Amino acid sequence: MAKQYGYARVSTADQNLEVQLEALRQAGAEEIFRDKATGKNTNRQGLKALLSNLQAGDTLIVSKLDRLARSLKDGIQLVDELTEKGIKLHVLNLGHFDDTATSKLLRNLLLSVAEWEREMILERQKEGIALAKANGKYKGKPKKYTDKNPALVHALELFANRATNGKTVKEICQITKVSRASLYNIAKEKGIL
Repeated sequence: MAKQYGYARVSTADQNLEVQLEALRQAGAEEIFRDKATGKNTNRQGLKALLSNLQAGDTLIVSKLDRLARSLKDGIQLVDELTEKGIKLHVLNLGHFDDTATSKLLRNLLLSVAEWEREMILERQKEGIALAKANGKYKGKPKKYTDKNPALVHALELFANRATNGKTVKEICQITKVSRASLYNIAKEKGIL
């Protein structure tokens, strides 16, 4: 029996899905999948789970087309796959999309705008970071490990003495809970590598 599924997405963990979820419920979504992840690609856990559940005859409801994808290429591919599988797409602020030339034109225009918006956001972000750096106000991403972190100190000690203690990098990371990438990067910075 055909089912109505919903999909909601926001880009960051601090954003709220509630407005989308409520709109999807009101539109008749029986089951809603969600992601808190960027729309730049379609490799998202909630989207993957949704796609594996959809069957021919089902309807996918989204609040806006850019919730599915923020790239023209990925969006076209995704919508085409849905159409080929006999899945209906209902975009709440636009209506139903099908395989007609008008739907394809509208889809392509909207996905192009979504991709452009994302590029503009990134461009403004880069400009803001450059300005903050020029004014000495940009500190960058806070470091996870400081020189006073006991786990890091222990990991570096074990790493520096691995020839005598017999510990592998994998074992050191398991013991100290310091990631392999962090251990190598910091060891390199400190001249231990």
